[in-house]
Amino acid sequence: MSSSVPEAAGARLASRRRLRHDGSSFSRSPSMRRRALLAAPFLATPALGQSRTIRIIVPFAAGGIIDVAARILAEPLAVALNQNVVIENQPGAGAVIGARNAARATPDGQTLLVNGAAHSVMKALYADAPDPARDFAPVTLISQQPFLLTVQPSVPARDLPGFLAWLRARGDKATFATTGVGAASHLAGELLKRLAGVDFTVVPYRGTPQAVSDLTAGRVDFMIDSQTLLAPLTRDGQVVGLAVTTPERSAMLPDLPSIAEVVPGFSSSSWQALYAPAGTPLPVIARLAEGCATALGQPGAQRRLADSGLQGMPGGPAALAGFLAAETARWVPILAATGARGG
Repeated sequence: MSSSVPEAAGARLASRRRLRHDGSSFSRSPSMRRRALLAAPFLATPALGQSRTIRIIVPFAAGGIIDVAARILAEPLAVALNQNVVIENQPGAGAVIGARNAARATPDGQTLLVNGAAHSVMKALYADAPDPARDFAPVTLISQQPFLLTVQPSVPARDLPGFLAWLRARGDKATFATTGVGAASHLAGELLKRLAGVDFTVVPYRGTPQAVSDLTAGRVDFMIDSQTLLAPLTRDGQVVGLAVTTPERSAMLPDLPSIAEVVPGFSSSSWQALYAPAGTPLPVIARLAEGCATALGQPGAQRRLADSGLQGMPGGPAALAGFLAAETARWVPILAATGARGG
C-alpha cells in the first residue's frame, strides 16, 4: 500500500532540511514553495492510521439495515486503516439530526456518516437539513438489498393482487409503518401509492425495531422494510410476506414475486453509502475510499453482507456522487407530489 499523503508531505519537508555537500542549505525553488503550501493543510490534519478514533454516525436507531451495513464495514475498515472505528447511532427527524452533526464535524476524516435513501431527499423534507451534495464529500457506496412487503396476519390478503384490492377498499384507513418520512421504506410506499393507485396512512417510527413491534402486535397493517429483518418473521408466522421491491426476485426469498410483476415499473431498494463532511481534503477522501474498498473486499465482510441479505455496491467517490444525484432526481418529485414534509 502506498504511503499516506501526510507521510509523503513530511518527507518533502524533511528533504528541504538536508545540506549540500559543501555545507550550505538547499535553496527552495518557486515550485518547491508551491508544493509546500499545497501540502500544509494536510500536514495540519491528523493522519489516518494514527491513534484517533473514527466516528461513523448512523442517523437511525440500532438494528435497522443501515446500522447493520455500517457495522459490517466498521470492523474491517479499522484493520485497513490501522485505526479504531466506532458506530454512533443518532436517530431522529428523518436522518437529519445525525446528518447535521456529521456535516458540522471537523473535515479531517475522523467523523463520517453512513446513510441511505433518506440522504437524497432530506433537504426537500426539512428546511434546516444539510444539503446532501453541497455539505458532504462522497466516499463510497457500500451495499444494497431488496425490501420485503409484509402484512399483519389479520389483513385478509395472502397475495399481492388481493392486498392491492384490499388497500383500494380501505383507503386511508389502512396503516403503513415506516422508519421515518423520507426513509427508503417510506419512499417505497409512496411509489406503491403512485403506481398502483392505492392510498393508506403513513405511520412514521423512530426506528425499525419499534415499527416491527407494532406490526407484529397488530397496531399497523403493513410494512416495507429489510428482508433480513422481516423474512424470519414470515417463517415464524408473525407477518405474511407478499412481495419484494426489486425488479428481480430475491435470492433469499425466491418463492415471492417482485412487486413489478403486478405493478409494472415498480423498483425500490435499500442502499447504504459513506460520506465525509464537505471540505475534507481529497487525499484523505482517497485514503478512506481505498480503505473501504479493501475492507469490503475481505472474504469475512463479503460473507457477512451475504448473510445479511446485502449485495456489495462497488464504487468510490465519483460513482457515489453520480448515484446520489440520480436518486435525488428520482425521489424528490415523488415526495413533492405527495406534499410530504418532515417533522
